Amino acid sequence: MQIYLPIAEMSVNIFLVLGLGGVVGLLSGLFGVGGGFLMTPLLIFIGIPPGVAVGTQSIQIVASSVSGVLAHMRRGNVDFRMGAVLTAGGVVGSILGVLLFNLLQQTGHIDLTISLGYVIFLGAVGGFMMMESLPGVLNRKPAKLALAARGPGQHTWMHGLPFKMRFRRSKLYVSALIPGAIGLLVGVLVALMGVGGGFLMVPAMIYLLGMPTQVVIGTSLLQITFVTAVTGLLQASVNHTVDVVLAILLLVVAVVGAQLGARLAGKVKGEHLRLMLAAMVLLVAIRLALDLVLTPSDVFSVGEAIAP
Repeated sequence: MQIYLPIAEMSVNIFLVLGLGGVVGLLSGLFGVGGGFLMTPLLIFIGIPPGVAVGTQSIQIVASSVSGVLAHMRRGNVDFRMGAVLTAGGVVGSILGVLLFNLLQQTGHIDLTISLGYVIFLGAVGGFMMMESLPGVLNRKPAKLALAARGPGQHTWMHGLPFKMRFRRSKLYVSALIPGAIGLLVGVLVALMGVGGGFLMVPAMIYLLGMPTQVVIGTSLLQITFVTAVTGLLQASVNHTVDVVLAILLLVVAVVGAQLGARLAGKVKGEHLRLMLAAMVLLVAIRLALDLVLTPSDVFSVGEAIAP
């Protein structure tokens, strides 16, 4: 069954899109990510223009993240003060990101920027998380190059920074500049790459701030909800890349998937969660890298037709 997407200017299989939305919702609740790091490339793989995939993803991520964060709130796994600081930085970053997106769109470099950005960020983050989590799953000591998650009470260079705040739920007393900077970077990525930012924010909150994994997931979803909502509005009004029909299709089953993922998250060890997330991130990065270097199946050129 085909349905026409007015902004993307193409028809897609409605059941395929519904299936993708369900998978993204499940990932949102399970890993504490918006799912955009996987959904945006998948939409591109089925033929959706990269600009439209990025803009529409912001709307889809909002609903799946809201459902996930409500489930984690009921379990007490959300640090609202930390979430507020992350959101403040994220909103500023999203504004900057939308403006940069508009500039790249006008110069014709947005598609290449999106693909390269995914390959670089997903490859780096996925590789690091794989090195850190794999030894724990195999019951071995972490490799020297892999940073172990820092626990509450341990001090680093961050404790010398000003503007300290106490985050009681996370058992932290650190400068607000660090989570604010994390939120800023994530906001730029949300606008520029159509991701929730969880694939970067989750490891940063675990390894840099030292937050407990279960609290990280709920807090990450809280920040993602507000930042993606702002980004979606800006993308629709400034760049006109939000396809409402596509967003609604993705939302239909994303909410259900997020609730199921949140329930599963409490039954899986943190090391296993990080390993599964790392594996998926690396697979997506590899696929995008191959698409950049391999010869496309449909090779064509634009030029004047030669008369017989």
